[in-house]
Amino acid sequence: MDIKKTILQHKQLCTFVSEKKVKQSLDILSDMIASTTTGNLRDEFDNLVMTYRNMLSYTIEGIRDPERNKVYLKLIQSILELSDKVRQDILSHNSGWNTYWVKQQAEKEQKLTGKTIVETVDDLMFKSDLDEWLKLSNEINPDPESEISKKHKQLIKNIFNHLWLTDYYGEAEESLINIFLSSRKFRWYESCIFTTAITLSSFRNWQTEKLHHLIKIYESGQEQVMERALSGLILNLHYYNGRVILYPEISSRIKEMAAVPGFREHCRLIVLQIIRSRETEKLSRKLNDEILPQVAKLRPRIEEKLDLDNILPNDKNEGKNPDWLEMFNDSEEIFKTMEELTKLQMEGADVYMSAFANLKHFDFFKDFQNWFVPFYPDHEILNEIFRDEVLGPGTNEMAEAMYKTPFICNSDKYSLILNLKYLPSSQKSMMLKVFRMELEGLEQLEDDESVTDPNKKFRTNVTQYLQDIYRFFKLSPYRKEFEDIFSGKLDIYNSEFFRLTCNAAEAEAGLADYFFSKDFYDDALSLYMKQVGDKPADSQLYEKMGYCCQEMGDYEEALKHYRRAELIDRKAWTIKKIGLCFRRLGRDEEALEYYLQAADLEPENLHTAIMTAHCYLDLREYEKALNYYFRVEYNDPGNLKILRPIAYCYFALGKFDESEKYYDRLSAGKLNAHDLINMGHLALCQGRKKESIDLYKQSIISGEITREKFMAIFAEDRSLLVSLGISNDDLPILLDYLLFAIG
Repeated sequence: MDIKKTILQHKQLCTFVSEKKVKQSLDILSDMIASTTTGNLRDEFDNLVMTYRNMLSYTIEGIRDPERNKVYLKLIQSILELSDKVRQDILSHNSGWNTYWVKQQAEKEQKLTGKTIVETVDDLMFKSDLDEWLKLSNEINPDPESEISKKHKQLIKNIFNHLWLTDYYGEAEESLINIFLSSRKFRWYESCIFTTAITLSSFRNWQTEKLHHLIKIYESGQEQVMERALSGLILNLHYYNGRVILYPEISSRIKEMAAVPGFREHCRLIVLQIIRSRETEKLSRKLNDEILPQVAKLRPRIEEKLDLDNILPNDKNEGKNPDWLEMFNDSEEIFKTMEELTKLQMEGADVYMSAFANLKHFDFFKDFQNWFVPFYPDHEILNEIFRDEVLGPGTNEMAEAMYKTPFICNSDKYSLILNLKYLPSSQKSMMLKVFRMELEGLEQLEDDESVTDPNKKFRTNVTQYLQDIYRFFKLSPYRKEFEDIFSGKLDIYNSEFFRLTCNAAEAEAGLADYFFSKDFYDDALSLYMKQVGDKPADSQLYEKMGYCCQEMGDYEEALKHYRRAELIDRKAWTIKKIGLCFRRLGRDEEALEYYLQAADLEPENLHTAIMTAHCYLDLREYEKALNYYFRVEYNDPGNLKILRPIAYCYFALGKFDESEKYYDRLSAGKLNAHDLINMGHLALCQGRKKESIDLYKQSIISGEITREKFMAIFAEDRSLLVSLGISNDDLPILLDYLLFAIG
């Protein structure tokens, strides 16, 4: 059985239904049912087909039915629900997944009770254990090794598994949820994992009742639990975006909640944190130095040869418009540009994912529910630390500091604790000191921030929980049994949920600037485009749209936006960006025209001078290029990089002695492969053929370029060499001599 095919068919069917392509969805469903062994699924399907065919006939015949819309809505809901059942049936019989093994084991135990069908809470196999626990006094805190404690741990697992693996909730599940919400017999961290079980169950099998339960848990207001409920609700509403509009009761309920300002703010914080998870892999690679900036596809070869982009130190004012900085400074904290690691950490970026990815092999994480348990100081896992000679005396402080620290998610806190006992004694002592200092700092931080940021705890709890969820979907041994909700675009701002809960214009403006600050230019552009209609005279909006297109390599589209911005507010920055786009498109004369205009507006700007020189270089007007390069050399005399294009221009003009002087000065720094090639050209033109061969050879054996790339570069330079007096007939011989020399 092709499990992947079943999953893809189900997704395609759901898409067809959301697009009201009912016949296509029924065709897929018929094919899926052919792979099942349950006869009543085929009967349900046949009834749906008959109902739909009758509806079509009545409509074509012109028969008016005031209930038709209701019947149609119920029909497409039924198609979705039947497709869910078929998918579950196929996976349970053919996937071999742990999920269905646990489900089958639970069903076997349930059969032993004699109550195969669970209708009320009394039918549950663990009802007697539940009753026993509910009778105990709230003050009882049994020994972890006691029989009561062991039975309680099994009860927690049974409740979690039941809520997770039940396809459709009824009276029994509602009663169970009410018990853990209102009985006060279950600790907050147990209610947390029960809430996650509901979220996972909803991912596995859609049911509006599950979403209503998450809403109820959120509205209960229990700290640590409500954050998980709302996070699970939002993730589900995004995941099932195509279905939400088909269930008016859900949309109506969300609208009611959206009338409460606190709810909207909570949603905004969660949405931003979910979107921020897109940075995690990028940040992990960056922290591990695994990526390098990509060279622009349309970058002229001459830039690479002369390293033109790096003559001046990177000037951020020549990147994103400095005028935008005022906008970021005035925005709320979560929409500011986050450049330093500390600031990233403070704002919820997942900076520890890569560090803890290899610390998930402990047996603790083989227990499914432990991926979602919040960290708390009384967890039995700390018993191992208590028994440690070095760590034991400081365990309470360490546990308290670990519990309070907002910068590490729960999953990573457990990883850290489990790994501590394997450290050398000296490192253990150091860790204790670190945690003591951390605890003091956190207590001070709590006092300072509790007044200024009323949502501080909510934001922290949400951040840690979503990072726990992220680790489950990325690292857990069970991840292949779940569709990775973090693998897609996570464009929650395009979902029905976002429209229902947020002030669209205000929220989209903030998210657009956030995406822009994090270099997610595709997302930023799509949101900026929505704002244009309301802000047709906003030059900064067009500038940012142009910059997004520029960074995405769409220079034609960038030109349109930059030119519109220039019409509204003419400034040097925009003019230079227009010049840059023309240059990237190979329209060198137009590029030069705009850089000359920018030079008139800011004559002392060295970046403008450099870019003007580059344009003259592109046009092979070497004398004019030199005039501008000399300005930079004069104003930045210690800059060795400016010597490179000056030496090249002198060489191209046939002024070999002047060129040699500059290459000699450039040699005081590190020569790259292109420098060696150009110096080889110079030696060749001066009649020093053996020296030129040696320089060419050095460029290849440097490892910066391959033999093939050297040959391509040499072929491009052939016409220049011939114009400078080198015999065209000599060049093939010279190359062959070189190839023999390098072997």
